[in-house]
Amino acid sequence: MSAPLKITEVERIVVNVPFTPRCQEWNALLVWDWGVIEVVKVTTDAGLVGWGETLLHYGWGLVPEDAAARVRGGNPADFLGDDSLGPGLQMAMYDLVGKALGVPVSALLGRKVRERCPIAWWNTKMAPEALAEEAKEAVAAGYVFHKFKARPWLDVYAQVDQVGAVTPPHYRLDIDWNGMLLSAGDAVPVLRELDRRERVAIYETPIPHEDLEGYRHIRDRVARPVAVHLAAQPFQAVVRQETCDGFVVEGGVARALHRGAICAEFGKAFWLQWVGAGLTTALVAHLGSVLTHARWPAVTALNNYADDLIVDPLRVEQGYLVVPDGPGLGVEVDQDALERYRMSAPHTLPERRHVLSVVWPSGRAVHYARMADMWTDFLAGNHPVQEPGVRMDVWPDDGSAEWRELFARAQRGPVHASA
Repeated sequence: MSAPLKITEVERIVVNVPFTPRCQEWNALLVWDWGVIEVVKVTTDAGLVGWGETLLHYGWGLVPEDAAARVRGGNPADFLGDDSLGPGLQMAMYDLVGKALGVPVSALLGRKVRERCPIAWWNTKMAPEALAEEAKEAVAAGYVFHKFKARPWLDVYAQVDQVGAVTPPHYRLDIDWNGMLLSAGDAVPVLRELDRRERVAIYETPIPHEDLEGYRHIRDRVARPVAVHLAAQPFQAVVRQETCDGFVVEGGVARALHRGAICAEFGKAFWLQWVGAGLTTALVAHLGSVLTHARWPAVTALNNYADDLIVDPLRVEQGYLVVPDGPGLGVEVDQDALERYRMSAPHTLPERRHVLSVVWPSGRAVHYARMADMWTDFLAGNHPVQEPGVRMDVWPDDGSAEWRELFARAQRGPVHASA
């Protein structure tokens, strides 16, 4: 009998992965630091190496400072299912054990129920014409599912219509408001208007999570499925009141398996949502292959990155991600890319300076210094929840005195003006 594996080294490499040009432009408004990724390399006494990755500024957790010391000297199999390790280190444990046994990670998670998992192209808040350009790229890359952020400062009807004009009839859109339609009374007319558009598939979090009665009201009145984050509502109340059709499931491997089993027991479909590059997407594929009700398109935002950090890209065919069948995660890390994007401390990126101007068809305009300020103002109910023809103009710092004056005013609070 061979000796058990022993972890001898844990290395943490932080990289700054660029976004694709269009995603870079729009991600700069709020999620500019999603490209900061900590890659974890775990080596054993047998020479096997496991890999994982963690987004340092978004996601379900970080790798704790003491985690490397905790696993060093141990057998990686003893740490499977331990969500306290954080994303990257936990991922590396599964990669290692799969490689040691010569099996894909899916074999460590359960019985495989599918070889291909639905996956979504994902975009943050974008103007309709930019979103349509993204959709054209998605189709060319083999995607047929597309999830994007809707906001009251962008015309969601124009977003859907412009995407529809450049995509085939079977292309589907999942739309996420993060609660910004505010109430069932405000949301229902918007959603019923969108029901008329064939590209629309699922509505996520149209109103704040805590409004269970509002969700029940919405679900009774719209044609498309309504989804919420499973962790954000009391599950017993959701099931009892039948407030939604499905969920967003996120978190560590153990949590995903547990919540996936709950969804299966009650017949609820869900998205898996773990944002990251190639390693993260590979793990999501393995999870999706064994979770029976992971029937909705997973979200990893892989398409946002100009580099997936793996040697051979994952395959997306007709909207479905082919589950890797090699040992472990089934992908090879591109170590040249790690050196190319290696980032020195501090592992933060500066926020771009810009003025964001929301302009309604009437000519009324409000200027902001940061998108976070827009969230606060709109969630307070100070503006229409989804008016046709609304737009957001972006004015980056151009060094002019006019820009500096407006930016300084907007830093103190929303600036109301006529366009």
